[in-house]
Amino acid sequence: MVVLRVPGAPGMAALMMSLMTLSSPLVQSRDTPELYLYQRRSVCYELNGTHRFLEQYVYNRELFVQFNSDSAAGVFVAESELGRETAKNWNIQKEFPELRRSAVDTVCKHNFELDEGFTLQCRVQPNVNVSPSKKGHLQHHNLLVCHVSDFYPGHIQVRWFLNGQEETAGVLSTNPIHNGDWTFQMLVMLEMTPQEGDVYTCQVEHPSLDSPVTVEWKAQSDSARSKMLAGVGGFVLGLVALGVSLLLRFRSR
Repeated sequence: MVVLRVPGAPGMAALMMSLMTLSSPLVQSRDTPELYLYQRRSVCYELNGTHRFLEQYVYNRELFVQFNSDSAAGVFVAESELGRETAKNWNIQKEFPELRRSAVDTVCKHNFELDEGFTLQCRVQPNVNVSPSKKGHLQHHNLLVCHVSDFYPGHIQVRWFLNGQEETAGVLSTNPIHNGDWTFQMLVMLEMTPQEGDVYTCQVEHPSLDSPVTVEWKAQSDSARSKMLAGVGGFVLGLVALGVSLLLRFRSR
C-alpha cells in the first residue's frame, strides 16, 4: 500500500467523504445487491518528465467516473452511463476538479521529491559471482555468467574483459530484476571458447562503490586443476603432520 503525504491540504479527507456522500444516489439508482464494492483509486505517475494525477471511481468492477490531469478539459469524465450524472454533479462543484488539478503539485511532485531524496541517500553494494553455465573442457563453447545481486539503486554497469581487453561481442544481459526488498539482481553472460591460461574478468561499477569491483575466472585444463588440487591437498596434509608432531613433542615434555 502506498501512502501519499498531502502537505497543507487538511480538506482532502473531508472532500473524499463529500464525494462518497454525493455518490450514494448513484449507488441507489440501481437495484443494490446485498454485497457491492465501491472503490476510489488515486495514482501518481510520470510521463516524459511531467507528473500526472489520475483518480478513478469503480462500482462493482465497472469504471464509471475518472479524473485525469493529462486531459485538456481538467474535469471529471463519465466512463459509463452510470457515471454521467455523477460527473456532472462533481464538475458543478468547482472546488472538486480544482483540488484534483492542484494534486499534481501537492501530492505527486511532493511525494516524488521525498522519494527521490531517500533514494539519493540509499546505497547497497552488489555481490558479484562468476562461474561457467556448465562444466566443460577447454576449447569448447560455453557461457560465463556474472551474477550481480543485492544492489541498490538499479543503475549499474557490468563489463567483461579477456586477458585485460574488453569483450563486447557475445555479451548477453538481463535487465535489473527486482528482488522484492528494494534491491536488484542481474545476469551478464559472455559467450566464450576458453583457452589454457585465459583470464576472464567481470567488472562492476555502481554508485555504492568507490572503485569498480572485479572478479576473475581462469581457464584451466583438467590436468592443471588436478595438479593444483593435489598441491593444495599435500600442503594441508603437511600442516596436519607438523601439528601432530608438535603436539606429541609437547606432551612428551
